[in-house]
Amino acid sequence: MRSGGCSGCALVPIMIIVVMIVLLGAIVSLFSFGDQDVTKSTIAREPLPRGSVVETGYYTDELGWITNSTRLTTGLRNFYQRTGVQPHLFITDTIPGSDLPMPTDAQGEAFARYVYDELFDDGAHLLLLFYERDEEPAIWYHVGNQAQAVLDVEAMDILCDYLVNNYYGNLDDDQYFSKSFDDASTRIMSVTTSPWIPVLIIVGVIIILIILLIWWNKRKKQKNIEAEQAERILNTPLETFGEDEATRAAREYEQNNNN
Repeated sequence: MRSGGCSGCALVPIMIIVVMIVLLGAIVSLFSFGDQDVTKSTIAREPLPRGSVVETGYYTDELGWITNSTRLTTGLRNFYQRTGVQPHLFITDTIPGSDLPMPTDAQGEAFARYVYDELFDDGAHLLLLFYERDEEPAIWYHVGNQAQAVLDVEAMDILCDYLVNNYYGNLDDDQYFSKSFDDASTRIMSVTTSPWIPVLIIVGVIIILIILLIWWNKRKKQKNIEAEQAERILNTPLETFGEDEATRAAREYEQNNNN
């Protein structure tokens, strides 16, 4: 009896299955953790040229929310580096001229424009006004004339979406604003691709792997069958082929030797 094997070959289907599981996990994570509810970026934007901004402070905090200035400004500086527009966060619970708990949009936008003119001498800033009273937030902003080449309506919708979505997360105030500006700038400065493109690519790869696995199994079975047949023939006594065949083989052998 003869025995044998190929331990390396046995690992091949296991490796293929592992790869398939990993790819399937990537599909799940794509749908579970993507920014699907944030406005898509459909425009290829270029940052403002260097030197457009006269760099100033990055925030004004009238409510005492910010406890770690470095952590906050990291995200705002990233926004500046990617877009060329320097953001300034203005946190307040008071809008002049409004006695209502929640000012009107006209009042908020007018105050944002007023603060912008008071703080900046160029058109390359973004003033974002974050208002909150009785845990009711509101966002208004004013974009400088030059900065509008980058921060169009779609771009500002993206930033506002991140601010709204992250507001209900488990982040402290420093992280909340830093992460929102950081994530928004990444999305603003790139065109959002359809999530189905990587999904279809992954599915295609999985299908190919399945086909290869089926082919490999069939080929292995065929080789095993051929090996068993060859071994059976080699181990079969000559007499079992029949008298006529044995006689013929002997005669041919003698003839060959006589010649």
